Amino acid sequence: MTPDQRTPFSSTEWLAIFGIILVWGLNNAAAKLATEALPPLFIGGMRFLIALIVLTPFLRPPWPPWRQMLPLVLLAGPLHFGLVYVAFSMVHNLSPIVVALQLWIPMTAAFSWLVLRETMPKSAIAGMAVAFVGVVWMSLDPHGAADLGGLMIGILASALWALATVLMRRAPGVRPLKMQALTSLAAAPVLLAASFAFEPDVVARASTASPFVWMLVAFAAVASTVGATGLLFWLVQRREAGRVTPWFLLTPLVSCAIGVGLMGDTVTPQLVFGGLATMAGVALVALSERRLRRPAPAV
Repeated sequence: MTPDQRTPFSSTEWLAIFGIILVWGLNNAAAKLATEALPPLFIGGMRFLIALIVLTPFLRPPWPPWRQMLPLVLLAGPLHFGLVYVAFSMVHNLSPIVVALQLWIPMTAAFSWLVLRETMPKSAIAGMAVAFVGVVWMSLDPHGAADLGGLMIGILASALWALATVLMRRAPGVRPLKMQALTSLAAAPVLLAASFAFEPDVVARASTASPFVWMLVAFAAVASTVGATGLLFWLVQRREAGRVTPWFLLTPLVSCAIGVGLMGDTVTPQLVFGGLATMAGVALVALSERRLRRPAPAV
């Protein structure tokens, strides 16, 4: 039974929220490590192939209208994740790209305004401006500038995910794991075909990858694609997205802590300031949406 939108989160919902934050934070670090050993499109394809095997029992009728679902699963699957893994393969530091990927939150607000004609408060517009200025400021740092190409691809990936999120609001109701199964069904063959067409030495690199690297790919497939994203869909079906989304701003803290503490990320005051500005802008957009969607008090 769906709870009243105004009631506090249950202990199960809190566990789901912080489970998603932890899994996504770890998965960002896993993606960066995996792309140092395997081609990025191949990683994406294998991630969704493993997820598809796990989710095969959910590929059963009735089927949603493919005219509505095909653009959604292509955006949320091969296009978004293909670009994400390419971006991770191009950057040297984990922290800036993880922060830049959070731009999907303000971009979702923008696409909601453009596509769905939803209201965009002035605070959300201000938050978007602050967030983008923060990314620009990070990219002007010498260490950030070295990763500029990857950051730009990451921002494009964020835009595609934001558009998919908006299209999901208009799509017919599909259960979370079935949605992930359909996305995996579209993403696995597309990404693997693109990998073998455009990436060199795929077989050689795959055969020499360590078991640890393959564990990272499996973690992305099972823990992130099936587990965390399925929990996300479950949460937004029970609660307003504006109540849930702001908590995921803690995800970069997990990833950045791993990047700085274990992966040797270079930290400069300019990168820190730009990252904090980006996160502050994203938070402002997320909280503006939450206030906008809060039910009016009874009179």
